[in-house]
Amino acid sequence: MRRVVHEGARSAGRALRRLARASSLCAGLFALWAVSHVPAAAAQSLSCNGFLVSIGESRFSLLQKCGEPAFKDIVCVPRLQADWYLSPYRGTPPQALLSQSCIPMEEWTFHRGSGNFLAIVRFNQGMVESVRDGERMR
Repeated sequence: MRRVVHEGARSAGRALRRLARASSLCAGLFALWAVSHVPAAAAQSLSCNGFLVSIGESRFSLLQKCGEPAFKDIVCVPRLQADWYLSPYRGTPPQALLSQSCIPMEEWTFHRGSGNFLAIVRFNQGMVESVRDGERMR
């Protein structure tokens, strides 16, 4: 009888150690994900003709406020993706599979005049995702 209880305690201890390893792995993956998703310094809005274009607005709204861009481009934005693989074998902890995929996004560049920085607007699924400054025009 004591041996059965002892074996149960031993397997519970192993399960807790596996859970602790999985937790630390999960925390590490979250930290990696958080660091990879830090946005670059960005202006969060764009001023055009007295109107303000903000994140979340549509292409149509941007066109109405700012007119046609000087340049349009499709860019590949890398995104880190974490998936979990659960092994069919007992005693094997879950394993993380990391992959990087390419998300195609549209970028529009607006020329704001001589001496000003270019404005680069990135769209994700038809909505403004980010606004950032490009190089200064002479």
